[in-house]
Amino acid sequence: MSVTAADAASCALHDAGTCRSCPHLSLPMPDQLTAKQSRVAALLAEHVPAELWQAPAASAPTGFRNKAKMAVAGTASHPTLGILDGAGGGVDLRTCPLHVPAIEAALPVLADLVTELGLRPYDVPARRGELKYILVTASPDDDLMVRFVLRSRRYLEQLRAAVPDLRRRLPQLAVAAVNIQSVHQAVIEGSEEIVLTEEDRLLMRLSLPSPERGGQAGLRADGVELPLYLPTRSFFQTNTAVAEALYATARDWAEEARPARVWDLFCGVGGFALALAAPGRRVLGVEVSASAIDGARAAADLMGLDPDLVRFEAGDARVLDPAAGDRVGGAQRPDLLVVNPPRRGIGEQLAGRIEASGVGRVLYSSCNPRTLAADLAHLPSMRVVRSRLFDMFPHTEHAEVLVELVRD
Repeated sequence: MSVTAADAASCALHDAGTCRSCPHLSLPMPDQLTAKQSRVAALLAEHVPAELWQAPAASAPTGFRNKAKMAVAGTASHPTLGILDGAGGGVDLRTCPLHVPAIEAALPVLADLVTELGLRPYDVPARRGELKYILVTASPDDDLMVRFVLRSRRYLEQLRAAVPDLRRRLPQLAVAAVNIQSVHQAVIEGSEEIVLTEEDRLLMRLSLPSPERGGQAGLRADGVELPLYLPTRSFFQTNTAVAEALYATARDWAEEARPARVWDLFCGVGGFALALAAPGRRVLGVEVSASAIDGARAAADLMGLDPDLVRFEAGDARVLDPAAGDRVGGAQRPDLLVVNPPRRGIGEQLAGRIEASGVGRVLYSSCNPRTLAADLAHLPSMRVVRSRLFDMFPHTEHAEVLVELVRD
């Protein structure tokens, strides 16, 4: 997606000082992207020469966020859905312009449900109440996953009984669930999840830009479909169009080398692994979350992929040794290794095993350029041959980066 001076966001909440979650919102999008690219390039300058940067993948200024994490406050009769202020009071963000239209339309319906069922919002300063958060995810087809985070099971059966009526008002509701988070801590979710619908996964039908379009974000027509199943407690990028550009770029870079064996470590619901699947290619995805692995396997089945060639295993990617084959399924050393770690990066130990493994090519997808720089320092026999920034979170300092490394 190209970015022009006309691409700008307008937000009354930001202008009024009500919400400062987007510190750079007042800057024109081209200026934001230029500054972000310069900052990230400076952080990685020791490992990524300036000429290796490809054009960044830009985002739309508004209407891009496929997930809403709404803290519920106020009272059952007058709830707020949004964030908490410094005193623990609610700040209503139902009109946040970042959300995709399907979420924007759903939030008033969900607020009405809170009132109709008498769901008492959790009062953080007083440490009482029940409903802590409402979490909404929208697919590219506008299907919805709605999760209610409660302190206890007190309202569980009320919410279960309300699902049929909620579906009448939100026909696009695909998955509804309750999450129990009983502790008074700054943690959004707990470990207990109760699904209230027949479906327990949201189908995210991505459309990867065709290779001839250069993997640009936002070009959904005539793309290659990539279906992903998102379980209730799994991670997915919050910017669908930029995620599509990320997967498409990884696919295009990988195809130039035509690897026979690919490993995808920290694979989540299988985005990179499934994007890189090809006839005759062996692909292994490893992820610690068993539910995410179930989703990845379901997506592979939906795509008609051979389970003997494309496999997903639950396990700790940090302990695998690419040189010896994995301890999960005995796969051979990969020709291409994909790593997509959380913000803390892959760490010195896994980087050391990759360094010693002899693996010839690595695609590293990073959500934290600082830890990426630290990890690259532990891969001295590998050099970056190209890099690209993905503006997954416009109006903020956050940046996603994909780098390709080859062994000297």
